Amino acid sequence: MNWIVWALLSALFAAATAILAKVGVEGVDANIATAVRTSVIVIFTWLVAYLFSPSTAFAVPARKALLFLVLSGLATGLSWLCYFRALQIGPASRVAPIDKLSVVLVIVFAALFLGENLTWGKGVGGLLIAAGAIAVTLG
Repeated sequence: MNWIVWALLSALFAAATAILAKVGVEGVDANIATAVRTSVIVIFTWLVAYLFSPSTAFAVPARKALLFLVLSGLATGLSWLCYFRALQIGPASRVAPIDKLSVVLVIVFAALFLGENLTWGKGVGGLLIAAGAIAVTLG
């Protein structure tokens, strides 16, 4: 499968995550809900890594890679804590589009920090995503 299929599957599972999390967080502290979800993810991803990664992949990453993976993990944790709190107090149909403004930020950050080209297509697409998130939130 190419990257587009994987990205579409990611979107599908992210949508399922929002709906399942909204139901699951009812009557549960958002931090506890995040901890439960994260624990499941930890076990699941280690199982997948063990079963489907080549044995040579189980080496300690280089320091720089490890540092950025740890920082990414911390950012993910903070994102999830905020997301679950937002889901707990807001409607999923409005929380999820605002969360997806991360796409707009990725476009900007990728241009600033990774040197990726900011094309007209990315610019217009980012603006449309932002406009869509605003429209859904206000609608």
